[in-house]
Amino acid sequence: MEKKHLLITGASGFLGKNVKSLLSRNYEIKTVGLVDKDDICVNLATTVPQFSEKFDVVLHAAGKAHVIPKTENEKKAFFEVNLQGTMNLCYGLEKTGLPKSFIFISSVAVYGLEYGELITEDHPLNPKTSYGISKYQAELFLQRWCKKHGVILGIIRPSLIAGPNPPGNLGAMIQGIQTGKYLSINGGNAKKSILMVQDIARLVPLLASKGGIYNVCDTKQPTFRDLERMIADQLDKSAPKSIPYRIAKVLAKAGDYMGGKAPINTSRLTKITMSLTFSNEKARRELGWEPLRVIDNFRIK
Repeated sequence: MEKKHLLITGASGFLGKNVKSLLSRNYEIKTVGLVDKDDICVNLATTVPQFSEKFDVVLHAAGKAHVIPKTENEKKAFFEVNLQGTMNLCYGLEKTGLPKSFIFISSVAVYGLEYGELITEDHPLNPKTSYGISKYQAELFLQRWCKKHGVILGIIRPSLIAGPNPPGNLGAMIQGIQTGKYLSINGGNAKKSILMVQDIARLVPLLASKGGIYNVCDTKQPTFRDLERMIADQLDKSAPKSIPYRIAKVLAKAGDYMGGKAPINTSRLTKITMSLTFSNEKARRELGWEPLRVIDNFRIK
């Protein structure tokens, strides 16, 4: 059976490089991105790409994340990459031939929540950050574009993504435990939704045929303490000590005045001590998908 043709954007990023090899088992893959090893080397934020073939499926994983903008130009960059980059990709596809399916990696940041439990796809969208707003606007554009052109649209809203050498908050936790500079707060009882990066690859064929909008994460919602112990075990370190919330609150208030160099501030304290979890029930019910359990499958490297 001939393999279907899949285009991946952001294939050199954390998500892309971890799913590409898995998807290559079932798809003929071409990549578009910023590095020389990409089949099509182009900056989607500024340029409409030129393709020489038509694709069955597009997995749009390119995006800007894991950065807290400090200036208006840094805020603008999120919209250039996440929104304009999406638009330019679609304009390029229009010239060559439309795909049957388009799968977009969005984010739970579109909900604009700092805490809550088992949030569903029916929750109002109210993004607060440049990252969340740009992803939300890209979702709206794709919904209009795919409807206009008869393309099946799948939108994945992943939570924190776990995989080898992860970026963002999970990477910072690993680094902190490795160097002995990480402190658990209030017993690490807050829960966070996490998704194994391999599950993105497992979702692609399901979404390509059906489409839809889905929160995706592990069914088991681990606590910070679960993650701390798992990471410490892999690093052959002792589990980090926990400090009382009242002490952390004083440190966080001091951090508010110190700026970006502070290890903790009030906003970060809220994220660490308040549970924020999402329901994957819709994806499991409609797609027949069962996620990997993070605690059993995550490896640091």
